[in-house]
Amino acid sequence: MRARGIKRFFVHTVTVETWEGTGAAGDVYAAPVVLSPDNAIPNGVFLEGKVQLVRDSTGQEVTSNSTIYCDVADGPRFTPDTKVTTAGRTARVISQNINDAPGLNLPDHAAIYLK
Repeated sequence: MRARGIKRFFVHTVTVETWEGTGAAGDVYAAPVVLSPDNAIPNGVFLEGKVQLVRDSTGQEVTSNSTIYCDVADGPRFTPDTKVTTAGRTARVISQNINDAPGLNLPDHAAIYLK
């Protein structure tokens, strides 16, 4: 029941372009990947429109305008500065938090904070 139980809430679709670094022509992104509940792997996500203060990769407080919850296995796609597009709106990843509890009967998931 661990990850399977929470997957029923992953009802939203997003397109993820993972930030890979900076090249001669500027930022470099991986090919877009669609996370959708219609796919077996990768799965969909749950998108929550919630404003909150989070810390970025440098430790600075930043305002997050929304949070994505996804399977822990999809978490590595969401490195800082990754582009996330849903419903025609593109946001950038501020940071993420992996929530797992080995041995406990809690749903493992990743929380991705967007600006």
